[in-house]
Amino acid sequence: MKQSAVDAVIRGLKKAGVSIVCYLPDSLFKELYPALDADPDIRTIRVTNEGEGAAICGGVFLSGKRAALIMENSGLRASVEPLARMGLGAGIPVVMLMSYRGELGENNWWAIPHGITMEPVLNALRIPYRVVTEEEKIERAITDAYQWSYAAYYHSAVALGGEVVR
Repeated sequence: MKQSAVDAVIRGLKKAGVSIVCYLPDSLFKELYPALDADPDIRTIRVTNEGEGAAICGGVFLSGKRAALIMENSGLRASVEPLARMGLGAGIPVVMLMSYRGELGENNWWAIPHGITMEPVLNALRIPYRVVTEEEKIERAITDAYQWSYAAYYHSAVALGGEVVR
């Protein structure tokens, strides 16, 4: 990620009122994580798996604060159960910011399944999402996701792909 894209993500999170970020590092966002860790307005929590991150974000919501779950899109499959229970069962929203592994142009064989399964899993869970491939659309996508999720009491996702992460 270019520094300008990293800055756009952080601006979007702050505009949305996010004060806590849970993340499981991945290589497409490798420039984002140190910037989040260094930001004095955002508390970061590194998680051992994405399901744990989803659960923590749900708890943050219950405390009256806003959190983000930042992960590679493969983490969506690992977090299906907590997302289904919180969203479908309890109306506890989690907003996810994902790197889009496996999209057209991917050159790693192991990442192709991430792209093949991301959108069908989001659709199966009825999670609205936006794929962002242009840097100037990052902030708006993030703020739109929070506005929708906190009005609907349900999850939303933003997947950053294309030139934004390469």
